[in-house]
Amino acid sequence: MAGTTKYLRYIVFAFVCLVVIFFISSSSTVPRDFQSASDLIKDQSSKWRGSQADDVKESTDAAKKPEASTSPNPHAGKTGLSETAPGERMNATFVTLARNSDVWEIARSIRQVEDRFNHRYNYDWVFLNDQPFDDTFKKVTTALTSGNTKYGEIPKEHWSFPEFIDQEKAQKVREDMAARKIIYGDSVSYRHMCRYESGFFFRHPLMLDYEWYWRVEPSIELFCDINYDTFKYMADNNKKYSFVLSLYEYVETIPTLWDSVKGFMSKHPEHIAEGNSMAFLSDDDGNTYNHCHFWSNFEIGNLDWLRSQAYIDYFNHLDRDGGFFYERWGDAPVHSIAAGLMLPKEQIHFFNDIAYYHVPFTHCPTGEQTRLDLKCHCNPKDNFDWNGYSCTARFFETNGMQKPEGYEQNQ
Repeated sequence: MAGTTKYLRYIVFAFVCLVVIFFISSSSTVPRDFQSASDLIKDQSSKWRGSQADDVKESTDAAKKPEASTSPNPHAGKTGLSETAPGERMNATFVTLARNSDVWEIARSIRQVEDRFNHRYNYDWVFLNDQPFDDTFKKVTTALTSGNTKYGEIPKEHWSFPEFIDQEKAQKVREDMAARKIIYGDSVSYRHMCRYESGFFFRHPLMLDYEWYWRVEPSIELFCDINYDTFKYMADNNKKYSFVLSLYEYVETIPTLWDSVKGFMSKHPEHIAEGNSMAFLSDDDGNTYNHCHFWSNFEIGNLDWLRSQAYIDYFNHLDRDGGFFYERWGDAPVHSIAAGLMLPKEQIHFFNDIAYYHVPFTHCPTGEQTRLDLKCHCNPKDNFDWNGYSCTARFFETNGMQKPEGYEQNQ
């Protein structure tokens, strides 16, 4: 009996050894229809979760497709900013007036605009200068932009004293303003810039290719994501001009500007729009100017309007009166008065959701949820909108608009 038990143990041991050898040899041979790791995962997923596997695949494929929404409400979409936005593009461009020495300041601005908006839309960028752009400026700016870059030189006749300007009189004005310490009061180039932005940038050959523009200056900052096409919003909502900051102009720089405007209105009443924004510009129905204007270092606007006969007549009238050189008329009040008088008030738009800084003023969106939704990094305490020197409250009142939630906290 003991011998039989001993033989049975040998037989069992031998059988176990054969089984082990069989499994080792099997694992060392890869079948021809071997599945990849991802195939195995998919296969096991269908076994583990049955019909749920199809649901997972559909949701994964959907996540790869960009959202098709073109809603002007930036809070409605949650599209990842790394994606290229779907949909058509408008005939639009950014435009910057800059010198070669501004290259690093404008580089900062470009990066702000690209990071917060344009890397999803790839709009062009036009750079204008009264001198030829150098290679460094071109290389740096081209490297930073996602759209095409174009570089234009300003014609001499658009950046010089017109023949009807008394040079001696203009020089005395500059000397007087310098003595009174009026900002840019003694600058010739600043006056050329203001005149050019008022009456010529939209007529440059490079700009004639476009219908819409967004003006960008050196050293600006954008604090919030812009998750929709601002140009398309303007077009879809019949807007012609827009702003983010407004304030009162320096009285000393425009003492006779409104007199010139009234002369234009008397000469061209056909250009004055019904339902305009005179109440934003004047406290006495147009007799005097209250000095409110939209800060034009940020503008998104319609170039066809600026190239219209109405605006050209307006600019030519002001230009002949000489205030760009005999005083120091800025392009901001010139543009603002034109928009306020020649556009129905519904065609002027305030972009509360575009957070913006240009020294020394900040527009930080009013409303905490807006700032959170748009990933803003501005301090709401810096918001200028509801400051006593701002004209934005007047704009809201003129248009019968409800002020944004939380505006009282910024007063």
